[in-house]
Amino acid sequence: MTVKAILDQKGRDVFTVGPDITVAEAGKQLSVHKIGAIVVVDSADKICGILSERDIVRALAENGPAVLDNKVSSVMTSKVKVCDETFSVNRLMEMMTEGRFRHLPVEVEGKIGGIISIGDVVRMRIEQVEREAEEIKAYIAS
Repeated sequence: MTVKAILDQKGRDVFTVGPDITVAEAGKQLSVHKIGAIVVVDSADKICGILSERDIVRALAENGPAVLDNKVSSVMTSKVKVCDETFSVNRLMEMMTEGRFRHLPVEVEGKIGGIISIGDVVRMRIEQVEREAEEIKAYIAS
């Protein structure tokens, strides 16, 4: 199972913001869209960061509520790990576990092409295991 298969099933929509909006505005977008992270892109849709709920909480703990008026670019994770459509579910799980993050932008030709969450990965892995179990049962029964 690959990233392409996951995106083909779940869709390629990604909520993005520019680096100059405030942390408060970005937090509102997270809430409105019921998502845990938002990709920060430049005017050419090139990934320049990712802002997660965890980033906001960390910034609040370190700098207090005034940080909400800062630009997203001052709080976001700028060294973003990305994947492409050829990555396997196992490779995604490995990257997410090692990096301790739950959202992984998909880059297609240098631009944002989707986003994969840990929930997407777990759901696909469960489906894969269930399918394999059914195949084994069918094989044994025949």
